[in-house]
Amino acid sequence: MSSPRKKANPKLKVTLKIPRELYNSLKNMIEGTGFGSVNEFVVFTMRTIVKGGNLEEKKFSAEDIERVKKRLSELNYI
Repeated sequence: MSSPRKKANPKLKVTLKIPRELYNSLKNMIEGTGFGSVNEFVVFTMRTIVKGGNLEEKKFSAEDIERVKKRLSELNYI
């Protein structure tokens, strides 16, 4: 016998918007995994990142910055 899931208070939730293409990719990715929805997968993923993450400040070298700028330019973002 499975226990019923508690419904979260809707006032404690927010809506995040992601591109439809990303949503569809995630939907395809989770097929057959046991995640019931893209939302469930995203919440699980974000919680995993937050638990293991350390948001200490990272410094980038001038070379790193130039590499990123070059790549963004190649992709016509800048």
